[in-house]
Amino acid sequence: MTAMPPETPQDRWTARLVELDNTHVWHPFTPMRQWLEGGDEPGRLIVAGEGFELIDQAGRRYIDGFSSLWCNLHGHRVPQIDQAICSQLEKIAHSTLLGHACPPSIELAERLARIAPAGLTKVFYSDSGASAVEVATKSAFQYFRNIGQAGRQRFIALREGYHGDTLGAMSLGGIDTFHTLFRPLLFETTFVDSPNAYHHPAGEQAGRAVLDQIAAILERAGDSYCAVITEPMIQAAGGMLTHRSGFLRGLRELTERQGLLLIADEVATGFCRTGRLFACNHEDVSPDILCLGKGLTGGYLPVAATLTSRKVFDAFRGAVTEGKTFYHGHTYTGNALGCAAGVASIDLIFSSGLLDGLAEKARLMGDRLAELRDHRHVADIRQCGLMVGIELADDRKRRRGFDPAMQVGAAVCRAARKRGILTRPLGDVVVLMPAPAMDMETLERLLRGIIETIQEHFAAGTV
Repeated sequence: MTAMPPETPQDRWTARLVELDNTHVWHPFTPMRQWLEGGDEPGRLIVAGEGFELIDQAGRRYIDGFSSLWCNLHGHRVPQIDQAICSQLEKIAHSTLLGHACPPSIELAERLARIAPAGLTKVFYSDSGASAVEVATKSAFQYFRNIGQAGRQRFIALREGYHGDTLGAMSLGGIDTFHTLFRPLLFETTFVDSPNAYHHPAGEQAGRAVLDQIAAILERAGDSYCAVITEPMIQAAGGMLTHRSGFLRGLRELTERQGLLLIADEVATGFCRTGRLFACNHEDVSPDILCLGKGLTGGYLPVAATLTSRKVFDAFRGAVTEGKTFYHGHTYTGNALGCAAGVASIDLIFSSGLLDGLAEKARLMGDRLAELRDHRHVADIRQCGLMVGIELADDRKRRRGFDPAMQVGAAVCRAARKRGILTRPLGDVVVLMPAPAMDMETLERLLRGIIETIQEHFAAGTV
C-alpha cells in the first residue's frame, strides 16, 4: 500500500524539516544510522520551550529532565534573561576583547570573582566548556615556564574523567568510549583511579587510595608535573560517579604541598547542580584554576570562563620581550549578548532565593528514587545534589552490566517520552539533572515518571 502524503500544513512542514535534517545535519554524540531511521518520532524535533518543559513539533510537552544537556538553570523563556539579552541587543551584539573592552564582560567578570571560591579573581572568557579547559591546560603549562620551572610539563587526571572534546581537553579525559580512538593525537597524561566507591576496588576507602596513588607518582617524579585536574565531587559524563567525602580537600592539600596547580573543572557541576553554588564549596576548597561553562548563562548562550588566582595571573605579566603573554583567544571571547545573559542569570540565582531550596529538592530526589534501590535491574543510584545517575544492570548483585549492543539505557529514555519526559543516558546510566529552579510539583512528576518507566520497562520483559 502506498503511504498517504501528509494531510496538513503542519504535517508537511514537519516532514520537510525531518527530510532536511536527515540530508544535512550531523548530530553530536549521536549514532547517525539509528537517527536517520528514527523518522519523526515524538520528541525528536523540539520547536519551543516554556518553564521547565520542552515542546515538540506536534505540540507535545515534555519535562526537561536533563536541563537541555545540563545547562539550563531557571527554565526556558525566563523574562529577566530574555530582557537582558534584548536590552544588550539594542546596543551591540558583539565586539572583540582583543585590545578592547565591553561592559557586559566586565560586569560578568566582577560577579564571577565575587561568587567564586576565594582567591579566584581573574577571568578569561571562551565559548565552551572544552575551550575553558584548553585555557586552563595551556595556562597551567605556561605558568611554570614563566616562573622558570620549564620541566613541569605533565598532568595528572582521573580515569572516567571527561573535560571536553578538543584535543587538549581529550588528553585529560579518561573515558575509553570517547577517547581511545584519538590517543595517537593527544599529549601523554598520567591517569589514576576514580575515587568512586562503587567502581573502585578499595570501596569506601577509594578516596584515600587514589590520593595515595597520586602521592606515589609525585614522590617518584613530582618535579615533572604541573597540575592535577578533577571534576569536583562527581564525574558527570563518566556515569555520575560520586567521590568519597574528603577526597577534594585531600587533593587540594596534596597539590599545595607538592607545588602543583589544582584545576577544578566545574563546567557540569557549577551553578547549583550539586546542591551548592559550586561543587568546591562542599569542602571549602579554592583551586588555582576553575573552569566554568554550561549554566554560566542560565543555559541561554555559549559563554565559558576560566578563573585563576592572582598568583597564576601575575606570572603572565611582563614586558612583551619576555615572552610571558598568553597567546590564546577566541573570536567570540566575552560576547556581549552571552555576558549579559550571564549577569542576569547570576543575579537571578540570588534574587530568587534559588540556593535556599536546593537541599529540599535533593532530599526529594533521594527519597523518591529509593523506591528503585531493590529493583533487580538497578545496580546503583548515585546522587550529588540534583545530579543523579541510575545505573541499570543485568544482574545487580553481581554487578554484571547489560551487553552494550542492547542499548538498554537509551531504550529506557525513549520509553520515558511516553510519560512526557526527555532525558539522555550515559550508556546504561539513566541521568536525571533537572534545572535547579524546577518547582517541586514538576520535580515530583519527573521522578514519578522515571520510576514508573523503569519498573514498566523491565516488567514487560523487554530485556
